[in-house]
Amino acid sequence: MSSPANIPFISFIIIDKSIKTAVYVQIAQQMINAIQRGYLMIGSKLPGSRKLSEELDVHRQTVIAAFQELESQGWLETIPNKGTYVINRINNTKPSRIHSNKIDLLAQYPQKTGFNFKRSFILDSPFQDSTCSITWTDGTPDIRLSSVYNLSSMYSASMKRKQMQRKMEHHAFEGKNFFREQLSNYLNLTRGLHISSKNLLVTRSTEMSLYLISKLILNIGDKVLVANLSFFSANMIFQKAGAKILSIPIDNEGISVQYIKDHFKPGEIRMIYITPHYHYPTTVTLSAGRRLELLELASQYKFIILEDDYDFEFQYEPSALLPLASADLDGMVIYVGTFGKSLAPGFRTGFIVAPENLMVELRKYLGIIDRQGDVVMEQVLGEMIDEGTIFRHLKKSLKEYRQRRDHFCELMEANLSGLVKFEKPKGGLAIWTKWDSSISLLKISKLCLDKGLFIPQTILYQNKNHSSMRIGFGHLNEEEMEKSFQIIKSCINHS
Repeated sequence: MSSPANIPFISFIIIDKSIKTAVYVQIAQQMINAIQRGYLMIGSKLPGSRKLSEELDVHRQTVIAAFQELESQGWLETIPNKGTYVINRINNTKPSRIHSNKIDLLAQYPQKTGFNFKRSFILDSPFQDSTCSITWTDGTPDIRLSSVYNLSSMYSASMKRKQMQRKMEHHAFEGKNFFREQLSNYLNLTRGLHISSKNLLVTRSTEMSLYLISKLILNIGDKVLVANLSFFSANMIFQKAGAKILSIPIDNEGISVQYIKDHFKPGEIRMIYITPHYHYPTTVTLSAGRRLELLELASQYKFIILEDDYDFEFQYEPSALLPLASADLDGMVIYVGTFGKSLAPGFRTGFIVAPENLMVELRKYLGIIDRQGDVVMEQVLGEMIDEGTIFRHLKKSLKEYRQRRDHFCELMEANLSGLVKFEKPKGGLAIWTKWDSSISLLKISKLCLDKGLFIPQTILYQNKNHSSMRIGFGHLNEEEMEKSFQIIKSCINHS
């Protein structure tokens, strides 16, 4: 049995008198932690209260109170004329020794698991972090354009309403139903759909939407078609579901529907994933003719069209093109998107639109991973639609984003003329740029990093077939744009 003199209590009992937790409780909690983790073994004899109080520099009565607390919980046993011992709470067995070689690790959390688990290289994140003052992205909105104070006020006001307490109960869905009804009306108005709330599933993000759909409709070995250059997160989700990813060509009219006819047979394809309004990453729009052709082919070949309309809200010029889902007569399209992308991140949400029978099954999956959702946030978003606030906000923000697009294009022409080709996008928050192949985009990104401009690898597309970059402009103001072009121009000149 270990001698109490050999136990370095001061190494694993750290007392903080600045917090509200009583000192005797702190001692008891940390001793329990030591017992549970095997550093203070069952059968160990503890020093007397006087000696331990001196070692921990606390009053003796504090140690006595800690011992009493531990004894009442079944961690310690005091034997008259013998001492106080650590015991097994279940059967009072008393093994003999302390892990003295591990005692110094008590203040740390284990660095590795003691068990094996599946590891995924498919889901290795391509995202990078940086402390640079300016970052180029693949096309993100500017939170500074959102009225965060007003959004917070609306959220707070909604929280204080008595009726919200009932809506926040685990099995109360009035708040979710209200938002679904408002969002379905909004989508019908803006996207030419003809849906009810029964055709709508609210999620946290596009990625969650794609994950739920993949879990339900994809099996191992299913063939999923994506454009040759596609959204990397979607590809990872499909691959993780066991699907076989195959690419199809894309040109100035979008994906090649003829390629599908020439290379695949009916029943061979399970799903095709497209971003038709502003293709990711090239921003090209799928032409009206190819949209109708793709819908007809989906009905003939019996493959699912997964339509991701991630940037529909950001349109700077009138467009007659509506989502494929608005013209789907045979129930072959699953439509996903985001609502409130121009708002602060915490006020954005994803959604799935599909026939009702698919919704029934998708809600089962959502009920496992996100049954409650954010009822208050959804209530606020529903009110923003109902009261017209979201329309006013979009009108104001679109004007600003259009100006930023124009200024960014002017700076591109002025600073990188002859090195970069691009077309001014009619919508979205990013520009697809084609660079002189003699320029190493990865090298330029590394040079820019040292000067305060972060260009992540996720927006670079350079190989034997491409030398391109998808550059977002929405999150940058004019000063940041001008500074970023000064940096990249300087790095190109010195590369």
